[in-house]
Parts: sequence; C-alpha cells; structure tokens
Amino acid sequence: MTTPPAQRRSELVPVLEIGGTHVTAALVDPTADRPVPTAVLRRPLDAHAAADDVLDVIAGAARSLPDGHRGHWGVAVPGPFDYATGVGRFTGIGKFRSLTGVDVGAGLRRRLAGRADRLRFLNDADAFALGEYRAGAAAGHDRVLCLTLGTGVGSSFLETGRPVHDDARVPTSGHVHHLTVGGRPLEDTVSRRGIRERYARLAAPDGAPGRPDVHEIAARADEGDPAAVEAFRYSFHALGQALAAWIDRFEATAVVVGGSIARSWHLVHPALTAGLAAGGAVPVLPAGQPAQAPLIGAAHWALDAPGAL
Repeated sequence: MTTPPAQRRSELVPVLEIGGTHVTAALVDPTADRPVPTAVLRRPLDAHAAADDVLDVIAGAARSLPDGHRGHWGVAVPGPFDYATGVGRFTGIGKFRSLTGVDVGAGLRRRLAGRADRLRFLNDADAFALGEYRAGAAAGHDRVLCLTLGTGVGSSFLETGRPVHDDARVPTSGHVHHLTVGGRPLEDTVSRRGIRERYARLAAPDGAPGRPDVHEIAARADEGDPAAVEAFRYSFHALGQALAAWIDRFEATAVVVGGSIARSWHLVHPALTAGLAAGGAVPVLPAGQPAQAPLIGAAHWALDAPGAL
C-alpha cells in the first residue's frame, strides 16, 4: 500500500465500515469528500465468531492503515446497536450475536491504543445517506430518503444533512423495516429472502426444489423469465406502496437507492416508482457513490457529531 504524504495524513479521517461479511478500513479526505484510493482495505469478517475474534479482525484492519492520521474515528455499524454508548444490542438476529452487551467502543480503543482518541458510531444506512448527501445523488435535497437494498432494507431519512430518528414524520427510529406489507413485516417481501421465496412460489408452485439467488433471478428476468420479472416487480412495487405515505409526510424531494440489489436498477426502478405513485411524483435516483458513500458519511460523522466515546 502506498502511504499518503505525511504532511497530509494528519488531515485525513480514519473510518471503519462493519458489515456482516467484511470490514472496510479507510482514510477519508473530508475536503474532497472521497477516500484516499491507496488507503482503503477490505477484510473478511465472520459475524458468527466469538466477540474477541470479531474485535481483533476489526482492529487489525484499522491498524493496517497508515499512521499519522486524526485520532477521531467514524465507525459505521449495522443495527441493532447502541450508537451513543458503543454497546452491541444484537439479540434476536443471526449476525454479531456474540457482541450483544459488549462494549465495542472500549474493546476497539484498547486494541487501537495510541491511534484512537475517540470513536463515533452510526448506523450503516445513516452513513450511506450522509455520504450520498455530501458527494452523491442526495446532494442538494433538504429532505431525502436513502435506501440500501440487500439482505434487508436499510433506510435513513435525512433533513438538512442530519438523520431523523425520533419524529412523527418517520417510521419507528426512522427505519422502514418496521413497516408492514399485507400484515407481515416488510422484509418478508422486500429482501434477498423475500425475492427468492416469491420467485420459488411463482416458478415452482408444486414445491419443486431450487431457489436461485437474487443475481440469478435478475439474470433470468433479463432473459424474459416471467416468474423472475414478476418477483422483482412485486417486491419493489410493494416497497413503494409501503413508503408512499411516509415520503409524503416527510415531504422528501427524492429517494436515493443503493445496495447490492440496486445493481439491477432496470428491474428495481420502474416497480418502485410505480408503487410510490400514491405519494405523488418524487424522483427515484440511483446512488452516486454506492461503494464510497458509507466511508464518506462516517468521516463527516466523526468530525461533526456532538459528543464522543
């Protein structure tokens, strides 16, 4: 790895993006709103490992960055997590169960002795949204909803560049996965699992085995497979319908979409737009910085957020 010049490293912000299968460590230039290309590394992470092993991998990635940077870190973490205290709250979900009740902030500071003066944690969907607001498709929108489509549906309602969590204009905690479709949790319909199950029911109603993953279903849709086309249409039309009233209530002027499933934009966009129609005409935009936005957002959170751990 080529090291950034020493005189500039002190201006760079170190960040971590923690996911269910990987951790990314990077140095971000907050004036240019971009990670330093030579100071971004990604390492595999086992979300089912013991707590010490998980923290060792995360800290190891962080320590691999060139030193001499700021000591204020931004750390993007999926929920449920107590972002104010840095304690994991992962009870009831599969990933990071070992971190439930663990002071992740203290564990990382101990492992990063001398390199971390403070840690600022934020939800990974909020990090994505803040990055898109700073340097992507959400720029210029005072009120915007940002979505990440993957294993589930991540969301962040931003108002003048700040996440809105506790407000009557947004769903509980500002997270759309709390919504329902047909009386069932939204992610039963709109998720990797939901799309696969819908396709399986349409393609093999007799229960025949075989449940391709989402990227293969997208490929089959491109080839004209009617079950694949309908699986995408159904899921994202339902998402639009579930969101329409909230977008109207929040007075969002755009919806920005990222995440792995958004790579099939030609399948997602028309269905989501049609579903949203009940809430009026609001542009649905692909993320401008799909990979870098969470890193950029975490960097600005480290600099701008009040308080510290």
